[in-house]
Amino acid sequence: MSDRFSPYDADRPLMLKCSCGGDHAPADHHPEMNADGAAAELRRRSLSSEFEAYSNEFIEATLVKALFPQDEVRRRFLRAVGKGTAMAAIASVLPVGTMQAMAQDKGKLEKTNLKIGFIPITCATPLIMAHPLGFYSKEGLNVEVVKTAGWALIRDKMINKEYDATHFLSPMPLAISMGVGSNPVPMNVATIQNTNGQAITLANKHKDKRDPKMWKGFKFAVPFEFSMHNFLLRYYVAEAGLNPDTDIQIRVVPPPEMVANLRAGNIDGYLGPDPFNQRAVYEEIGFIHLLTKELWNGHPCCAFGTSTEFIQKNPNTFAALYRSVLTAAAMARDPKNRELIAKVIAPQAYLNQPETVLSQVLTGRFADGLGNIKTVPDRADFDPIPWQSMAVWMLTQMKRWGYVKGDINYKQIAEKVFLLTDAKKRMADLGQKAPDGAYPKFTVMGKVFDAAKPDEYLKSFAINKMG
Repeated sequence: MSDRFSPYDADRPLMLKCSCGGDHAPADHHPEMNADGAAAELRRRSLSSEFEAYSNEFIEATLVKALFPQDEVRRRFLRAVGKGTAMAAIASVLPVGTMQAMAQDKGKLEKTNLKIGFIPITCATPLIMAHPLGFYSKEGLNVEVVKTAGWALIRDKMINKEYDATHFLSPMPLAISMGVGSNPVPMNVATIQNTNGQAITLANKHKDKRDPKMWKGFKFAVPFEFSMHNFLLRYYVAEAGLNPDTDIQIRVVPPPEMVANLRAGNIDGYLGPDPFNQRAVYEEIGFIHLLTKELWNGHPCCAFGTSTEFIQKNPNTFAALYRSVLTAAAMARDPKNRELIAKVIAPQAYLNQPETVLSQVLTGRFADGLGNIKTVPDRADFDPIPWQSMAVWMLTQMKRWGYVKGDINYKQIAEKVFLLTDAKKRMADLGQKAPDGAYPKFTVMGKVFDAAKPDEYLKSFAINKMG
């Protein structure tokens, strides 16, 4: 069986269900549907009107809670009179409508013409899809999303103020803010663009070398030094007993060039972003060794952010960008939208990839290149919360592998760069529920990470560059 399949093949072994319940793809209702048609359908599904309703409900709920602070009293009152009667009564003495209008009032935009950089990978899905779906324009922004060749160029264009905001690898704003690998320029993570969404892909000739202990001498590509890809690859091979600095070679290769380098035999594999893991399978030159969610389920990958200076000079514009990207992220999180999103972001101006490749990544129904069809719905997800414990973990890995020396004030840097409070506030403004806390624990390859004990965590590793 070929690993190069399409959901629309004649025998349809992997037919993806339409939302109507039929055993066919949504496009079968409208075979003429192209990316524009898919974008129109997604706009129809847009949650923006529901978000306004949620915002109104938030104001109402706040008023009721203020008037009846005791939970049981409040519940009895609402049960007795009903929500409609309760709000009518409150509105007779309080200007509910005016307060709702104030909650939705948006300050004058300081800047409306913006350039946002992105690398053509599925990690940037919310940032990209906000453009054709009109989420930026709805906020009064005229945004140009600019496809960019590599992460070093993204960094340089942000430092030089050629881009107003950008698609970042989530560790990049930490490194740039600290002056690691570049001049120090304060940067911020507004949202995480995606979680999971990476894999280790190996050349087909290595199908008999699935054990990482057998990878001594292998050449691997990662998209950038300050990336979760680099940190997770290093973590994985070190757990197998290999030193990533001496037992394997790790090269920086822009994601769009990874497949060509694998084909040419320049590398044995890569830990890279999608869709290029799936593209290697599609091209029948590589297989997916594992998804990085198997190492750390829910790990951050890419982020949306900008410079601290931009936020200070353009607070209303920044808030509008926030709303645009969070609205897109909420839509991308819903599995029923994934196939249409694949169609919307496939064109040349965005990812320039076959729709079937993107659909496999986003729906999680995919061929792995080893003759298997996998179903992993959260292969890629779009949880926007910039947890500060994630930032602390990234800082520990930067220290572990010698990118930074000496003592690090982990908490101070994490809270300065990862705008968790802002993200939660903007989510609440849109009626989106934000979870509690700032430093949740998580598990990486079976080891629990506690952001309150970063140095203890670092000392637990046998292989590192800390001397």
